[in-house]
Amino acid sequence: MAAVLCGVAVAMNVGKVPISLPQLRTEFGLSLVSAGWLSSMINTLAMVTGVFFGLLGDRFGALRTCLAGMLVSVLGGALGLAADSEFALLISRFAEGAGAMAVAVSAPALLSSASAPIDRRFTLSIWSAYMPAGTGLAMIVAPAVMPSFGWRGIWWLTLAALFLSSIAIYRFRPAYRLAPPAKLDSHPLAVAREALAQPAAWLLAFAMGSWTIQYYALVVWLPTFLKEQRGYGSLSVAVLSSLVVLINVPGNLLGGRLLQRGVHRGKLIAASSLLTGLSGIGIFLDLLPDILRYGLCVTLSFVGGLIAAAVLTASASLARNPRQVGTLQGLFMQIGNLGAFVSPPLIAVVVASSGLWSDAWVVTAAAAFFGIVLGLMLYRLDLRIRH
Repeated sequence: MAAVLCGVAVAMNVGKVPISLPQLRTEFGLSLVSAGWLSSMINTLAMVTGVFFGLLGDRFGALRTCLAGMLVSVLGGALGLAADSEFALLISRFAEGAGAMAVAVSAPALLSSASAPIDRRFTLSIWSAYMPAGTGLAMIVAPAVMPSFGWRGIWWLTLAALFLSSIAIYRFRPAYRLAPPAKLDSHPLAVAREALAQPAAWLLAFAMGSWTIQYYALVVWLPTFLKEQRGYGSLSVAVLSSLVVLINVPGNLLGGRLLQRGVHRGKLIAASSLLTGLSGIGIFLDLLPDILRYGLCVTLSFVGGLIAAAVLTASASLARNPRQVGTLQGLFMQIGNLGAFVSPPLIAVVVASSGLWSDAWVVTAAAAFFGIVLGLMLYRLDLRIRH
């Protein structure tokens, strides 16, 4: 599971900045625009370059790409610790984003190579939980660390996680039985063209995007609601929000088990999207008591983990050779982060037009409906995806 630990460590890089923004803005004098770029740098990089990083991973080998990604992540974190200006902080964040992308597209191939065929779907479902596990961990430890050590305390903890997981992946490198990288005389786009020519790959990618629209609508809304409309303190907001993030992890694991037991990916995506859509309506419409609305937040995040598992475990089935896994993971990440990118402004437009947070249900319900349609299309296609 060294590859999973690498994913969790780079996901901590994603989660450490949003919760540290108030201190970072004070120390560096960041404007709202600069703070937004700092917070969204990794998501924006993934949205633009996901397939590119996947292609690099397939070309140069998953193990090399993962190790390089961890090294770049460590260097980026160290640069952030030493940063004395806004520019240096943004450069460090760019390096952390590039490292996270390299790990995200290469680690699934490593896990696939180290797993027996019968266990591969469940193993990859463990991988699909890396992002909520890492971001949730950062959200939980930050309130305990930052009062005494400031934002640099969470940077040091993340660096330690990156360093230890780098040692682990290097130590267990013989376990990853990978084919050699593509020959240098082969066309660099040949692998990508073959992998991306499959309609199922695009349906899965957009299913991921439909889920991330719903998820980020919830993540944007919940802390604001708890703090500004219900008057909760910072610690309570952090704990309640991190629980919603972390509950996604067992959802990913359950998704892997269901796939292993023969549930079709398309059916799983459609049914889960129906449940997340209904949960979103209950969350945003101000009709239920707060305890039930929070329960629906937990439900939406948990059930959404089934969607992420159904998508991110599909690369091993869709790949026509092991070198295509990275390209497919890059596609899933790119469209998934596109959903994360468009969700906050979509919510902002809808809420600003009416002045009511409750109208955000329109965005989440539309995304969920899109996910249902995509899941049913996948079920009918049933091309390369196997149970």
